[in-house]
Amino acid sequence: MILRKFGTWAVLLSLTLPVWASDQPGAISGYVRNATGVPQMGAVVEVLGSAAQSLIVFTDGAGFYSATGLLPGLYTIKVSAPSFLPALRERIGLRPGASINVNVTLNTLLGAIQIGPLRNASDTDDWKWTLRSVANRPILRVFDGTTGAEKENHETTGSLSFLAGSAAGGYGTGSDVSTGFSVERSIFSAGRVGVSGNVGYGIGLPAAVVRTTYSHQLADGSEPSIALTVRRFAPSDPNLHNAALQAVALDVGDDFSVGDVLELKFGSELQTIQFLGRVTAFRPYGSADLHLSPNTVLEYSYATSLPDSRREKGFDSSPADLSESNPRVSMLNFSPKLEHAHHQEVSLSRRIGKNNVQLAAFYDRISDTALTGTGDVTAAGGFLLPDVYSGTFTYAGNDLRTQGLRVVLQRKFSDDLTATLDYAYGGTLDLLTPGVEIQNVTQSIVTLKRHALAAKLSGTFPRTHTRWITSYGWLSGPSLTPVDLFNASPGRSDPFLNVFLRQPIPTMGFLPQHMEAVIDLRNLLAQGYVPVLGQDGQTVYLVQSARSVRGGVAFTF
Repeated sequence: MILRKFGTWAVLLSLTLPVWASDQPGAISGYVRNATGVPQMGAVVEVLGSAAQSLIVFTDGAGFYSATGLLPGLYTIKVSAPSFLPALRERIGLRPGASINVNVTLNTLLGAIQIGPLRNASDTDDWKWTLRSVANRPILRVFDGTTGAEKENHETTGSLSFLAGSAAGGYGTGSDVSTGFSVERSIFSAGRVGVSGNVGYGIGLPAAVVRTTYSHQLADGSEPSIALTVRRFAPSDPNLHNAALQAVALDVGDDFSVGDVLELKFGSELQTIQFLGRVTAFRPYGSADLHLSPNTVLEYSYATSLPDSRREKGFDSSPADLSESNPRVSMLNFSPKLEHAHHQEVSLSRRIGKNNVQLAAFYDRISDTALTGTGDVTAAGGFLLPDVYSGTFTYAGNDLRTQGLRVVLQRKFSDDLTATLDYAYGGTLDLLTPGVEIQNVTQSIVTLKRHALAAKLSGTFPRTHTRWITSYGWLSGPSLTPVDLFNASPGRSDPFLNVFLRQPIPTMGFLPQHMEAVIDLRNLLAQGYVPVLGQDGQTVYLVQSARSVRGGVAFTF
């Protein structure tokens, strides 16, 4: 009897084991190096399956990648990285529950002309290793919180957001309620085309921004791009005969590497603006990064537009936001004044263990500075541009010319917590005598040197996956403009106390794939308000940053 039961269990076990084993997922991992054996951080590894299963992962500082949870079958691995030719490994057989090691060597057209030092250090951290602008190179950007294994290789991606609350940044910065959208699709395997926009609703006719982009990655690693942006801001005041600002901008850019030492990024934007007349602006930009050693980068950058803070908050793939829209326009004698800026900077960034340090010297030259104010005003005098949504306005200030320096220290305590300290010294615009009449403000504006110190903490709460950024910026005296306006380092933060939260919301099966609640609080304590006397004798204020509260939800498809 016992032998009969044992035989029955043996037969059942022999029948179920193959079925159970066939469902066991496997994994493919390995290292990506160049022809000299140097690990390649940030390489894109596409794992393409024969069963319509595919995903994208990224290599870490040691050049290691790992794709897990793969069903048994045949796979193809495609590896690409800037300045290298794509590499392909086909017909990789994966058995149930197996782990396969596939190492890939990348080759470059300039491989035979290696000049200067190479990046040959094996890094254990997967965060950006120099204190450079998060907008300079996509691989070194702050990631959006999802790992490579979670990013499926969709040909078409999209997002939709609903936000309420004005950005309170003067004329043209946002509506009471806005809807944003973004659609991006890959074409011809190496190209991507996208359409994004934002439509705001509130008092009067809606404001809107629509942007179309196209980029194409070439075999040498360069990625030229072109973008066309159309903007329309709502009329600001009946005294302007309901004139709305309309702007068209054409942006062309490119970036590439020379060997493994020099990285170049350059481009320009041509803006045409129709608002109480026609104004045209040409805005070039560029940067050159020289890798002096595996942990040291010397960078020169030139910019003509203020940096975009949206990337740090995880909006690099989200819809265009009116609060970050150029152009910066003011008005004088009922004629438009367009802010023109020129920023040059030389910086040295170095990684020391888990610390990143940056030293920078800069020179700024800004004409027709667009200052921000808060209070009830009208455009009757021809020198104020009210924002009908937030109770703020834009005022034409004096020119600003200044030299300055910056010191940034960043430390990553863990994967969920990063701290940054930013010190800057430079010139700002300020009033010699606060309380003057607003029409006489330009006569009292002077350039004064100020010290600025900003502390910022950012991270993720592990259990709730809440992404958060909180910062506080201190200034050594009153000022109408921030110190170091063009700061694009990870130490950059808005003036005074700011809090930003992104909270994932469970989808419960019937909502879009990713849903998040967004809260953005700026200058929460309403600090830095400089009083002046308004047109009707009431007190209004000129500010670096007006207090604003914004929130909403964002969907990603």
